[in-house]
Amino acid sequence: MSAPDLRRLWVRLAQATGLLVFGLLALFDLTATMSDAFGAAALLVMLVPTGLAVATVPLWLPVHRLGSRRLPLAALAVAAASLAVTAGGVVLTGGGVLFPRTWGLAESAGLIGVVFVVSRWGAPRFAVWAAVAAGLAVAAMPLRAGTDNLLVIFGLLQALAAVGAAGVGLYLRVIAAGRARAIALVRAEQRAEFARDLHDFIAHHVTGIVVQAQGARFIAEQDPRRVIVALEQIEQAGAETMASMRRMVGILRNPDAPPDAPLAPLAGVTDLAPLLSGFNGTASAPARLHVDGDLEGLPVEVSTSAYRVVMEGLTNTRQHAPDARSVDVSVRRTPDWLLVRVADDGATPRTAPARGHGFGLLGLTERVRALGGTITAGPGVTGGWVLDAAFPLRPAVTR
Repeated sequence: MSAPDLRRLWVRLAQATGLLVFGLLALFDLTATMSDAFGAAALLVMLVPTGLAVATVPLWLPVHRLGSRRLPLAALAVAAASLAVTAGGVVLTGGGVLFPRTWGLAESAGLIGVVFVVSRWGAPRFAVWAAVAAGLAVAAMPLRAGTDNLLVIFGLLQALAAVGAAGVGLYLRVIAAGRARAIALVRAEQRAEFARDLHDFIAHHVTGIVVQAQGARFIAEQDPRRVIVALEQIEQAGAETMASMRRMVGILRNPDAPPDAPLAPLAGVTDLAPLLSGFNGTASAPARLHVDGDLEGLPVEVSTSAYRVVMEGLTNTRQHAPDARSVDVSVRRTPDWLLVRVADDGATPRTAPARGHGFGLLGLTERVRALGGTITAGPGVTGGWVLDAAFPLRPAVTR
């Protein structure tokens, strides 16, 4: 099961647990009221906090989008209604007892849940007021059953629970914001890598086009037939350059990206042998390279991305599989695909194949998918860890 699926499962389990607890509290409220001497009148009055409790469910149960404005506004409305019921009960009874046996435990739990989701997902401008209002409503709720010292203590305890819910919500919000910033940084780094690749790619192919054009000028008078061959090569190189530029510029087109990127030499699949030699010089597990097909003439963005897949796989093995005895790197070229696999036989359990909380693999996934490819990582059938990537080899654009 992938990490997003596992996270979704935990969310669903938490929602189901919350609904179960909420239902049991609501049942307790109604049962306690029905057994009271006030009878039907008390039951009728108890329907008010029960209705308010039900009104909180659409607020704390779903997963909201970050920065939602409707969520805190709806929370403010529910909290105001709860405070109105409490204040009205105190006024009507003159500080006496409005709900003899329970003030509405389900409503208390629902409002505490509202404090959490508002702190976690609400728009900051309104979330503070909504959380404070819901916290006040929770703290004042025990006054519906009287003003004894014990009930005041219950009010303080519920206020502390609301403060704790707000703290947990804010903590998760800060963690999520940090992860979002890290993901944005990874994506920016990937765009910078594409910018470097694009620069070197253009320099390589345009230089070749210029050299071929200059050669065609010199042989035009001596052997006109060779000029046709040179023009065909120029056309092919230009078409390949344009096709790759369209794909890579589409990735780089981002208004938030930095205007300039540092330049560095390219490394592609033809440079895998030195990469594995360097790995073997520092790792206890020898890495073996298996090549099937001709790796020359690959699109540069595909070649460099395949190189980075192998580099990420070797890094993952070095960091997370110290007991691995061997690493197999396989690169296979078919007419339509370039297939890359990095597999080790390490026995150490792993839940995240990439370094730095998964951001290494995240950036690699971003890069591979931008080229129309696929990438997977997980335990192998016979053990160890396997990183697979597949890159489509699109034909060059011709007229």
